[in-house]
Amino acid sequence: MCPGTLARAAVVGLVLRACISCSAAAALDVLKPCSAREGPGDAYCGLLGVFEDRQARAGRKIALKIVVLPALSQRPAADALFFLAGGPGQGAAELAATLGDALKPIQLRRDVVFVDQRGTGHSNPLECKDAETDAQGPPGMPAALAARLRACLGQYEGRADVTRYTTRIAMDDLDDVRAFLGYSTIDLYGVSYGTRAAVAYASRHGEHVRAAILDGAMPADMRFPLYMARDAERSMELLFRDCAREPACQRRFPDLPARLRKLLDGLQAHPRHVRFVHPRTGLPREADIDRLMVASALFASLYSGTTAALVPMLIEEAENGDFAGLLALRAAFGPSAETVAKGLEYSVLCSEDAPGVDPQALERASAGTFLGVEAGRAFLEPCGFWPVAKTNDAPAGNGRLAGIAALVVSGEIDPVTPPSWGAEVAALPWKTSRHVVVPGTGHSHVGPGVDGGECVVGIISAFLDAGDASAIDVACAGKARRPPFLLSPSGPAVTP
Repeated sequence: MCPGTLARAAVVGLVLRACISCSAAAALDVLKPCSAREGPGDAYCGLLGVFEDRQARAGRKIALKIVVLPALSQRPAADALFFLAGGPGQGAAELAATLGDALKPIQLRRDVVFVDQRGTGHSNPLECKDAETDAQGPPGMPAALAARLRACLGQYEGRADVTRYTTRIAMDDLDDVRAFLGYSTIDLYGVSYGTRAAVAYASRHGEHVRAAILDGAMPADMRFPLYMARDAERSMELLFRDCAREPACQRRFPDLPARLRKLLDGLQAHPRHVRFVHPRTGLPREADIDRLMVASALFASLYSGTTAALVPMLIEEAENGDFAGLLALRAAFGPSAETVAKGLEYSVLCSEDAPGVDPQALERASAGTFLGVEAGRAFLEPCGFWPVAKTNDAPAGNGRLAGIAALVVSGEIDPVTPPSWGAEVAALPWKTSRHVVVPGTGHSHVGPGVDGGECVVGIISAFLDAGDASAIDVACAGKARRPPFLLSPSGPAVTP
């Protein structure tokens, strides 16, 4: 027998979950227990073949990887929760083991489903890895990125038509998965880019959606990276504000805005060549330290409140010619970048975002920011040669959102999807919607709940149970705070 109610995740972990009758649908009838290589030991795995060319319904097929964590209740909810990963380029099924424990409160009542979007994970992944290059270039924007992507295009020949790896096509795949697993109605949990995918699915297949959680909202008209530098600047300004409000940080790191401008201007005029020991490989290396490298490393640090706490100290070290901390930060972001299928990222970016980015508008939006226009240009450069479909299927419109309840979650200090984008998504014509802004927290690119935490998962679980966010208690979210700034490598400031 499967238990109906369990209070602690540790207890839940001991429950035998092979009881197929606990599942809300016939999903487990078409899947099998995951092997150690496929997914979590208590999950069910399977594949569904879809045509790469959905219009022609002929030719090459893609095997979509599916992982289901079955509900633990004797009387589970009929609506499974489908998790949509970020990036674009992350494989959702690959995150099942990582997110399983965090999502236990939701799994108590309903199945949780992870599907590798076409082009990610194990669904004909459009990977484009070069660990050596990534170790030296700025996080996500290595100097050799364009050359690497050109080479990968040649490798895809014969196994993938990259023009058919866009969000709307992938969401039609997802509806095939829903039908294959036997769910008539589902809930959506999108994180970062996954929020754009969730809205696209709801716009096309809204009759099968009961509720949607949009965590770190990225609307379709965001046109990444048009506002990347502007939104990062806002996040940096909030960091400077919060340091100034924290007496110990203000005393230790006065006048940070002017110091950062001086540091970046100096590197723009006179880049530095340094020798260092690579923090991941332990090998001696050399690197050119220029404005873009430092700015992009600082940008990456803003994603999380924990790494953002390092920023004042990193700025001071760089002023003194010590770039070891920034290089270590870059290296720390390298492994996470390797989980993103770069080919899929650029199939989405070049088809859906780049056409709406005017170079002059990018220049204006980036003017006066610490990140500058160079980062946006670096992101867009491969779109000059990346193949895109000559005609793209038109958006379905938002009429089908009217029957769906939405919960939008934003991190106050998010440098990529700040609360202004969340407000825009919350204003779509949902049946009901509520926008929760969590103070002191950053970007939710792997979920759940901005920088994580039981509070936001509890809010999501309550929302799913109620089917409406208007009356649920979200007070715990308002108690979140930015982690204290580090005064030195030995520890943080102590707030009086």
